[in-house]
Amino acid sequence: MDYTSTIEWLFRQFPSYQQIGKKAYKPDLGNIVELCNHLHLDYNSLKYVHVAGTNGKGSTTNLLASICIEAGLKTGVFSSPHLLDFRERIAINSDLIPQEEVILFCEKIRNLDFSPSFFEITFALAIAHFIKHKCDICIIETGLGGRLDATNIITPILSIITNISLDHTDLLGETISEIAFEKAGIIKQNLPVVIGEASSESLKVFEKVASERNSNLHIVPGNQTDQLDYKTINENTVKYSITFLREYFIITKQHIIQGIENIFKNRNLLGRFQYFEHSPNVILDVAHNPAGIEQLFNLVNQQTFKGQLHIIYGASSDKNVEEIISLFPKEAIISFCEFSTERTMKIENFKQISSNFNLKFNFFHTIQDAYTIAKNSVNKKDTIIITGSFFLISDFLHFFSPKHLQK
Repeated sequence: MDYTSTIEWLFRQFPSYQQIGKKAYKPDLGNIVELCNHLHLDYNSLKYVHVAGTNGKGSTTNLLASICIEAGLKTGVFSSPHLLDFRERIAINSDLIPQEEVILFCEKIRNLDFSPSFFEITFALAIAHFIKHKCDICIIETGLGGRLDATNIITPILSIITNISLDHTDLLGETISEIAFEKAGIIKQNLPVVIGEASSESLKVFEKVASERNSNLHIVPGNQTDQLDYKTINENTVKYSITFLREYFIITKQHIIQGIENIFKNRNLLGRFQYFEHSPNVILDVAHNPAGIEQLFNLVNQQTFKGQLHIIYGASSDKNVEEIISLFPKEAIISFCEFSTERTMKIENFKQISSNFNLKFNFFHTIQDAYTIAKNSVNKKDTIIITGSFFLISDFLHFFSPKHLQK
């Protein structure tokens, strides 16, 4: 098979949460252990940092990786979901896993007598890639939750939990405590854990689990305030976490400064307050739950934008759109937009929900139409924010910016 047919097979054979949602969620570690054993992968031979959390875990993963890269470490990165190419999930430094490795790996597992999920296969592929290329450190982002996430077979030198808010409540629990318990599953016996942000409710859970596992729990100083935007919070979390990695690696203050400064170069990071264009400003952000959206517009309010604010927003059908709309700046011109996977919230639902607000909304079936019309109606001082879902940003990049990917 060539690369395209391999990826098609991978998605068809093993459905992913990214495509179909809850039906793809398999909360069990049995398959990933069996798969690694079948492939003779000694996953305990690597050094890991394990990152979980409701928001910010992708940015934290990539910031930490960028700093490690600046320190001269061969750095494996596992993250999800991808925006344009499956290979974005698995990289060493800034290099995506080669297509040939993906093809050969999938050929090996086509005839297994058990059925690992898309995510389990992807993580096993990442481990195989990192072992093959002898990575110095691997930064691993959980998929969903933590306790029963496939990535939780690893024993990291450090665990990081960025924060807890309500998201994926149908899978992880309906309260902060229940979700915190799932995320706290990555806390390991006798090993440190860093908490980026914690409420009184989530902290009780973290303290209990850490105590049971004799894990030293460390809360990032200065993050527990409403005055900080998510970019600063993530950077603070990463800077604090570096202190624990210095036991194993030489990482200087200059490496930290350069790692933060060169995040987009080192990690090809997309969709995290990403300026796609200037004059007018076009900003892409994958915020997709109320806490993330609130932090996004806190950051927007700190900018010196002078013109009209336009928001193009799309959501998965399970999101609390009414709460999210209430967080939008009242002066913004808002366009609702569907995206191209079956998980999208439909225009009919958007119209029904938006009728509860005394605001004017536009509605579009594709990002092509939404962005083209918005772009033609703005002046150079205006700002367009495209947000609400990884899927919407993915559609945007597929249509408007396919050239940035590595070949």
